[in-house]
Order: sequence, then structure tokens, then C-alpha cells
Amino acid sequence: MVRKPAVAGYFYPERATKLRAMIETMVDPKAGKEKAKAIVSPHAGYVYSGRVAGAVFSSVVLPDLFVILGPSHRGTRALFAIGAEGFWQTPLGDVPIHTELAGRIMNHSSLVKKDESAHALEHSLEVQLPFIQYFKKDFAIVPVCISHQAGFEDLDELAAALVAGLNECGQESLIVASTDMSHYVSQETARLKDFLAIERILALDAKGLYAIVREEDISMCGHQPTAAAILAAKTMGATKAELVRYETSGETTGDYGEVVGYAGLRII
Repeated sequence: MVRKPAVAGYFYPERATKLRAMIETMVDPKAGKEKAKAIVSPHAGYVYSGRVAGAVFSSVVLPDLFVILGPSHRGTRALFAIGAEGFWQTPLGDVPIHTELAGRIMNHSSLVKKDESAHALEHSLEVQLPFIQYFKKDFAIVPVCISHQAGFEDLDELAAALVAGLNECGQESLIVASTDMSHYVSQETARLKDFLAIERILALDAKGLYAIVREEDISMCGHQPTAAAILAAKTMGATKAELVRYETSGETTGDYGEVVGYAGLRII
């Protein structure tokens, strides 16, 4: 089973040579790298958010196993739709799904269900892969698409299932939480609201993040994946988070009246 790219030629170049060349301008191979439990990375078109994604992937040691958590922009029947078998294809090659880990995660939560259809057209997880592929040739993933209907207790259950499955597999791993920040607001509003959310991430306060997004009406599309990543990372021993880079689309377009925010963080 091969999940073909849905946004190649749209969010990023569809030719491998052009894609690799583009990513090369967005990463820093000389950056100091930390072992991390999780990262937060944006998922917009690379021309807008690629510098932030490149910075955060450059800042961590990349293992051989990644759990990628992304929001569902197109809807999913399950609260947590997992890709459980086969390969994900990008212009840079095929990436296998870690079938054993996917199965173990499902064993630990009935909320996590195999649903390949939820991933077919979803971009939030796909756009993370070429950055990993730029640095690593061989690795495996477990993709999880999260419904916007997931409550905090549901996310807590997902995090516990992730940690239990990862512990049973015994491999070093990195959780990637895919999210953009504020959408289609002024630069001033984006920075104000985004840093309310970023402060909660830096404090490793998953419940606070979940709450502040609702209280302040922050249009952070992946706050649920991010909350789950924080919960799992803390259980695995994470003690701090660091902001690697923050930008808005205005820095690309020159339009600061209506921007989208992007944040890259590492949780270590």
C-alpha cells in the first residue's frame, strides 16, 4: 500500500532535484543539535513556513523512528486515524510505516483506529517528510491524523498509548507535532496570540495550551497534536522546551495586514 503525495507541486516542488535544492536553502547543517522527545513544526507551503520547519529539524538529532501527529483539515471518521501499513511516497523516495508500533498504539487505545482514507489528501503530515528525508535516508514513521473534535482527555489517552507503544518497541524516536499558528489576522494580533500559546508550550503545559486556544480564540490548527506531543514527551522525561524560530507569512509576502504564524519548537 503506497500513500502517494497529495501536495507535491503545490506546497513544495514535485521534482526531487528542485525539492532538495529548496530545502537546502532552509536548513542549517551546522546548527547545534539536541536529542529531543518532540518537536513542533509548521505545515504550510514551503515558501511561507519552510524556514521555520528547516530550522527546527536542523536543531535536533533525528532518530530512525518518527511519530507524526497532524490535524485533520478534511475530516476524519476516527478521533485518531492512524496509518498502519505500507509506504508514504514523496519526490525524495518512499518512507515505510512502522507497522509494529502502529499496532501497539492501537492496542493501547480504542480511540486510535486504522483509517488510511483520512490521510489520503491531508497535507499536515506529508510536508514534514521531505525535511526528514533531506537529512536521513532510512527511517520509519507512524502517521496519526487528529480530529478537531478530540477533547483533552482523549489527547491524554492518545499520549499514553503512544508512550506505551514506544516503550514496547524500545527504539529511539521523535514525535513531530504539525501545526500552524494564527490564521489570517494582522501581524500584531498574530504575534500577541501566538505567543500566548507558545508560552504554554515552553512551560510544557498541555492543558494550558488546550485552554488558552479556546479562551483567546487562537486559530492554531494543530493545538491538539501539540498538546498530545507535550503530554507524551513529559511522560518520556522531557523537562523543557525551546523556541527555535518564529515567523509569519508577512515576512514572505510583505503583507502584514493578514498573516499566518509559524513556530518551530523542540521539547527536550
